[in-house]
Amino acid sequence: MTQPVPIRRERALRPCLRIALELATAGVPVLPLREGKVPFGNCRACDGNACGGRPHMKRAGECRCPSVCHGWAAATTNTDVLASGAWAAAWREAQAVAYHPGGAGLTVVDLDNAQAVAWARQSLPATRTVPTTRGEHWIYMGTMRSANSLRPGVDIKSRMAYARWLGPGTGAMMPLPSAVRALVEREETTPARGEVVSSAPERAVWDATVATGCRHTERYVLTGLERGLVMVRARTESGAGSQAFGVAQFLGKQHAQCPGPCGLDVMGRRIIAAAVSVGVPEAYAERAVTNGLNTGMGRAA
Repeated sequence: MTQPVPIRRERALRPCLRIALELATAGVPVLPLREGKVPFGNCRACDGNACGGRPHMKRAGECRCPSVCHGWAAATTNTDVLASGAWAAAWREAQAVAYHPGGAGLTVVDLDNAQAVAWARQSLPATRTVPTTRGEHWIYMGTMRSANSLRPGVDIKSRMAYARWLGPGTGAMMPLPSAVRALVEREETTPARGEVVSSAPERAVWDATVATGCRHTERYVLTGLERGLVMVRARTESGAGSQAFGVAQFLGKQHAQCPGPCGLDVMGRRIIAAAVSVGVPEAYAERAVTNGLNTGMGRAA
């Protein structure tokens, strides 16, 4: 995936763009990451997915925006797009390159600490590995649904996700094993049937009194929070835990630039309660929401 390709004015290219063009030429969809190792925000026309989203996202959209919008869905192998003027500002600010594993036919098991790595070595077939800041990426051939916080320090990045490019890694890449697929099947919860999985967290109330350092209006925050809660509660069959992570991550990003406090702990309790209401074990929901908020704020999860 890293064979050099002939590019005009190669010396003038910024390092992140050079890597991105090489990966794209090899068939790996890529996008730039800004400070905090997160994608660039949507442009005004795409804010809140008002444009309908990218056509290859979960729900088909009509967006043909030339900018770096929609997170992982902006990843492309089109070198003309990557080197276009619409992406130039993003590459000037880029701190890293990310890729869309599912778009490259891959699944990344993201092991976030030494304990997670030790677990993988005992539980999963060996494959190509890439060292990360705190752990390792284990890369398999094949795609599956992405999920976060499957167990302490373990995320799955494949479809509808991005992974930071940290090099080609070492070792032979193996086919995606059933042991990895089983992680999602086992951990994704369904509603409790005739039993209580946890006590419902006390209902928390978010208002301006708990967010004296928030730069957003109360209406703006509550509207976003309620929409997120609806998305979590809609996952009555499966996926509520991962949805809770995604909602928490989104809210964390919205408040990353606030001086604080923003009452994120209160919002987190609301999200946890919503997940518990559709059958997610409370401990799992708490872990997913905590990791989501920390990731969104650019903190170590």
